[in-house]
Amino acid sequence: MTLILGLESSCDDSAAALVTSDRQVLAHIVVGQNDAHRPYGGVVPEIAARAHVEILPGLIRTVLDDAGMTIADIDAVAATAGPGLIGGVMVALLAGKGIALAAGKPLLAINHLEGHALSPRLVDPALGFPYLLLLVSGGHCQLLEVRGIGDYRRIATTIDDAVGEAFDKAAKILGLDYPGGPAIERLAATGDPGAVPLPRPLVGSGEPHFSFAGLKSAVQRAAASDKYRPQDIAASFQQAVVDCLVDRTRLALGQCAAPALVVAGGVAANLAVRAALADLAKSEGRAFAVPPGWLCTDNAAMIAWAGAERLGAGLVDQLDAPARARWPLDGEAGKVRGAGVKA
Repeated sequence: MTLILGLESSCDDSAAALVTSDRQVLAHIVVGQNDAHRPYGGVVPEIAARAHVEILPGLIRTVLDDAGMTIADIDAVAATAGPGLIGGVMVALLAGKGIALAAGKPLLAINHLEGHALSPRLVDPALGFPYLLLLVSGGHCQLLEVRGIGDYRRIATTIDDAVGEAFDKAAKILGLDYPGGPAIERLAATGDPGAVPLPRPLVGSGEPHFSFAGLKSAVQRAAASDKYRPQDIAASFQQAVVDCLVDRTRLALGQCAAPALVVAGGVAANLAVRAALADLAKSEGRAFAVPPGWLCTDNAAMIAWAGAERLGAGLVDQLDAPARARWPLDGEAGKVRGAGVKA
């Protein structure tokens, strides 16, 4: 058994965790910055980076104390090295490098997306490779075949906005609190999902890519018309997202023989999304796996677990590992026709 210290600071959550190679989460803590960013309706990179510098050292001490451990007890340190807001990414990575150097421990520079991709295996020992992963978060919307540690084939991606970004923007249009995803889900629970005629971009198209920019614009037009209740717009928006995710994932399942469908990332915490994709997997004869809600949003337990997986495979990084704002899981995947810079 090995013990991994995980560190995460790629966006606006500072996190630290201690996880063992036999799937024990000994301690984990996440400190968000919602109050700091709420006045701006989204994450301000400079504010986030400064907060990480102030918060992360205390979190490291806290998880060690909670587990009754010291730095000498850990076997390696895993730190997010990208992708994300570069100022934030640098905080966890430099902290990890400092600990690794001072304590003589191996460094594992983790791709944040790989943390999400492998997170279901932390709680499901029976989940083996390969599987089809739907990665849905504030910055990403992709379908990937997960073939092994560090081995990913991208099947589809968004050509414009990520689905989590669309949730946040729709919430802002409706005057809801930040973060937008949970706010939309709460309001949608009181609305009629069929009340507002919203588009389902790319549904029925031959390639399983995603698009959410047009849906976001349609929400803006619906809100400006004053014809619909906010709760009906929220419910209709959420249903449109669900329909898009299900249609695109069904198409991808036809292009991937993996026996399981896995959903990860912050949007995977949405109960409507989970339920619809579970039904899809059942109808397609595939197993279904999704992490618990606390493991879907940004956290350091998934970073520590990805570190444990990589350490077990002998994949250790040098102290000059770079921080990266962009870092695709499938580096060989080409640009999708019609995609904007964010894709």
